Amino acid sequence: EVQLVESGGGLVQPGGSLRLSCAASGFTFKYSEMSWVRQAPGKEREAISCIDYRSSRTTAAYAASVKDRVATSRDSAQWTVSLQMRSLRPEDTGIYYCAAARGGYCSESPTEYPFWGQGTQVTVSS
Repeated sequence: EVQLVESGGGLVQPGGSLRLSCAASGFTFKYSEMSWVRQAPGKEREAISCIDYRSSRTTAAYAASVKDRVATSRDSAQWTVSLQMRSLRPEDTGIYYCAAARGGYCSESPTEYPFWGQGTQVTVSS
């Protein structure tokens, strides 16, 4: 059974930082693309970044409003992927999801990822 479990969300003040983690199991993690996707209240899901199966750091960064403030990494030995965010803004508030695919390439479209975690809430507010 494929499982993706996100952690690390919470309440953070504007300008603060946060590190999200995703623990994977039940599929061939080392050959999978891993993506972070967020969904703000009332909006569609938006891809933030992706790491392809050959990489340990960000392969592609999306979401122009956040791409310069995030860093993604994966630890294939621990089967985890992380998202480090800094200079957080209220508009970064939302549910952050970890997603996985075996397409062989990163995609900005959330529909290309068949496996999803339950998400972790990030709230940026003073």
